[in-house]
Order: sequence, then C-alpha cells, then structure tokens
Amino acid sequence: MTQGRPEESSNTHESRASLPATEQGLQWLREVLETLLLALVAFALIRLVVQNYRIEGPSMLPNLHEGQFLAVNKLAYRLGPMQRGDVIVFYYPYASQQDLIKRVIGLPGDRLEIVRGQVWINGQALQEPYVQDPGTYSQPLTVIEPDHVFVMGDNRTNSNDSRRWGSLPMGGVIGKALFCYWPPQDWGPVPHQRPITP
Repeated sequence: MTQGRPEESSNTHESRASLPATEQGLQWLREVLETLLLALVAFALIRLVVQNYRIEGPSMLPNLHEGQFLAVNKLAYRLGPMQRGDVIVFYYPYASQQDLIKRVIGLPGDRLEIVRGQVWINGQALQEPYVQDPGTYSQPLTVIEPDHVFVMGDNRTNSNDSRRWGSLPMGGVIGKALFCYWPPQDWGPVPHQRPITP
C-alpha cells in the first residue's frame, strides 16, 4: 500500500508536467494559424487595391521600358477623376486576357485631332514633353465618347493604341500605374507628366 502511493504521486506529477507543454504547443499553433490568417487577409486586401504589371514591348519609351515591374493602383479612379497625362494599365479591347499600358491623351467629350504627329485637343495644340519623336501620323477630328478615353504610347512610332482601335471604354481600365519596384535602378514613382496647352 505504502509503495503504491509514491507511484501514483509520480504519475500525477508527470501528467501535471505534461499539461503546460501541451498548452504551450496549442498556444504556439494558434499563434501560427492567426499569423497565417492575418497574412492571407492582408494579401487579399492588397490584391484588391494593388496589382503588379510587367512592361512588355517598347511602346512607352523613353519613359518606361520593357522588363520594368510596376505597382498599379486599382482604386485610383474610384477615389478621383482620370486626368490627361495619367499612365494607365487596361485590358486590350480585342484580347481581354492581355494588359496594355499607355498614357491618357483624350478625355470624354474632347475633340481630338492629330496632324502630322501634332495632337490637338479642343482646338489647342498639346506640348508633350514625354514624347521624343511624335512621328508623322495624322487622324481626322474625333469626339471622344462618354465613358471613354483616348490613349497613346509615348513611343508614337511604335505603339498599338487608340489610333488603331479607337477610344478605350473606361470599364476596361485596371488602374493607374503608381510605382516601379523592379529593377532596383528604376525604383521610384511612375512619371505622370501632363501635356501642356498654350
């Protein structure tokens, strides 16, 4: 009888010692799960607001070039109006699985005309400091439809844009190019230069 009691006491001490370890393990597991859940929620929220975009092709030279990775603000035009000169990413109207990047030149209601590379908006010639070679392309007077914008690449001689396929429906806009995060030497905000009217 007296020999059995110490064994019972020893077993009791072992079970008591094991409880804190089990509780610690459960607490650690709960913290890991909470951290993972918070990370997933944060990732989902970021994806609702920001989308990454890799530039392909030369259409935005000399200001943006192939291989740059940009962060795109998907809420920009829910919070404020689009402006002439904004650099936007959008779904290509003839291939919705393809994204393009261009600069906004014409806004809804604008009367736009291009004469030997010179863009005219509402009878005023635009000065476009972001364009190196405007080319010699001409386009007759066009009135931009409601809820549409006219977009062009900065590299006017090598860009698939509204001059070919017409105005872009606003519903196809993904967002405003915000920031270049790769490669490191190009790190910084995307230049949203505004054209100048005399």
